[in-house]
Amino acid sequence: MRNIEEYISGYVDGEGCFTVTFNKRDKAKIGWELRPSFSVSQNEERRQVLDIIQKYFGCGFIRRDYSDRTVKFEIRDHIQLRDRVIPHFERFPLLSNKQKDFELFREVCKIIDHGGHLTKSGFIKIVNFAYRMNGSGKRKRTSQEIIRNLK
Repeated sequence: MRNIEEYISGYVDGEGCFTVTFNKRDKAKIGWELRPSFSVSQNEERRQVLDIIQKYFGCGFIRRDYSDRTVKFEIRDHIQLRDRVIPHFERFPLLSNKQKDFELFREVCKIIDHGGHLTKSGFIKIVNFAYRMNGSGKRKRTSQEIIRNLK
């Protein structure tokens, strides 16, 4: 397929998401774990686009999202995000404001690369970056609640 890279960036601009989720975990060094992820959603009848994107990145998984009755392609593995997803969007940038979400996401991944997510100060930086992403997204907790409950 010609221009697949540009096609994928354009598709992600409309249907994709860069996010970081936080879960309270008592066994974690600072009481919380985080998970960066890249995802693209689509209706079941257009799943073939997600199959193409998965083949292009050579990783990730496709699952049903029962909350909105779609299917979702997702990459959660940090190494795959760092080595495959980030270089793609550096080379083929997004054209909408989602580019800012990507840039914050890339900064989060850099902090993780250097082990900063295991320190209180690094984790706080990640929380602050994550809560600047996806302005229309819903979160279970406020950033202040997460920061206040760090060990």
